[in-house]
Amino acid sequence: MGHPVMFDNEDQLLSRVREMALEFPDAAEKVSHGIPAFYTTKVFAYYGGSVKVNGEYRRHHQSVLVLLEPDEREALVDDSRCYVPAYLGPSGWIGIDLDDDTDWAEIGELLDASYRRTAGPRRVARLDAARG
Repeated sequence: MGHPVMFDNEDQLLSRVREMALEFPDAAEKVSHGIPAFYTTKVFAYYGGSVKVNGEYRRHHQSVLVLLEPDEREALVDDSRCYVPAYLGPSGWIGIDLDDDTDWAEIGELLDASYRRTAGPRRVARLDAARG
């Protein structure tokens, strides 16, 4: 039995994340565990996550999950927009809630950092060459 779909394809925040994530070399999208996942050979971002509170999962539907270097992640852990997602948090992932006031330049930087951790040296070199 598959996971139920837990996102709205018409969500404008998802559209923005999708547009940004799919600009990276060889990036693609798939639905994994009911949410959009952006990947090359490994996932570098998810749209939507959850936290476990008092034994129950609380969804963060409009958020992006990224894998950052430990020092970058640590700088965001106490930010009120951020959360440590269930399942992925212990592996270094962090979630950032999105809304109408989101700083999209910052989200772009976080997606870039996560892509660089997962994409491999050839793809990163292509990214750097494309950005000049």
